[in-house]
Amino acid sequence: MGNQEVENAKKVLKENGYFVENLWSINDVKGRYNCNDEQAQKVLDKALTNEATMEQIWFAIHDIAYDEGFELID
Repeated sequence: MGNQEVENAKKVLKENGYFVENLWSINDVKGRYNCNDEQAQKVLDKALTNEATMEQIWFAIHDIAYDEGFELID
């Protein structure tokens, strides 16, 4: 997939409410570790969906929303 295709895909996602400014790629893993595409994808999956990562993201969302004065929905 070319860079323009990626940018178009990001545009569609952003228009539909997704945050796309911080995306991870297998190249982020492969640039640091000797592994193939499948192994790198598995690393990303495990790293980005593990409980500690998800907890930290929800904590940060809550903390920033609170600082912005947003009211929590019950």
